[in-house]
Amino acid sequence: MNTRTRVLTGTALAVALGAGTFGAVSASAAQTESAPAAAAAATAKKDGGANEKNFTTTTHLTVDAATRAAQAALDAAQKENQKVTVAVVDRNGNTIVTLRGDGAGPQSYESAQRKAFTAVSWNAPTSVLAGRLAQTPNLKDIPGTLFLGGGTPVQAKGAPVAGIGVAGAPSGDLDEKYAKAGVDSLEK
Repeated sequence: MNTRTRVLTGTALAVALGAGTFGAVSASAAQTESAPAAAAAATAKKDGGANEKNFTTTTHLTVDAATRAAQAALDAAQKENQKVTVAVVDRNGNTIVTLRGDGAGPQSYESAQRKAFTAVSWNAPTSVLAGRLAQTPNLKDIPGTLFLGGGTPVQAKGAPVAGIGVAGAPSGDLDEKYAKAGVDSLEK
């Protein structure tokens, strides 16, 4: 390297070091002035990098609880010699568990899921929602829903957190009775 190149390289290095030192001193002074804001930002980063006021906390049914509720509903139906399918969905309508009882009809699988989805979506038993079709018949056109008795919401603190749907019994009243047995089992 010639002398001119060494001088330019040395000068550039000195400028870079000086800028870094100045930046560090400036950053240190700025942090002292806004220490509470910096502490809050550090906490937010530690907790996931975002401001906590931008999020909500929700309650979810565990897989174990969903399975117990589905089994309780299936047991209630079997005690009355009914062949049903039971589905439990989460707050977003995603299936957590489905139990198809021995001899349950092929249509019962999808019907149970749709009843559970409908119940959690409107936070009401599907028998109640079926009655609303007289005033609003186009409700039945919403994809994934089924307005027949047999779906019941699961609530926590008054808000829907899951839905239980039962299908396959000779009437929606019976299906809903078994779904309610599933919900009741969660209160024990």
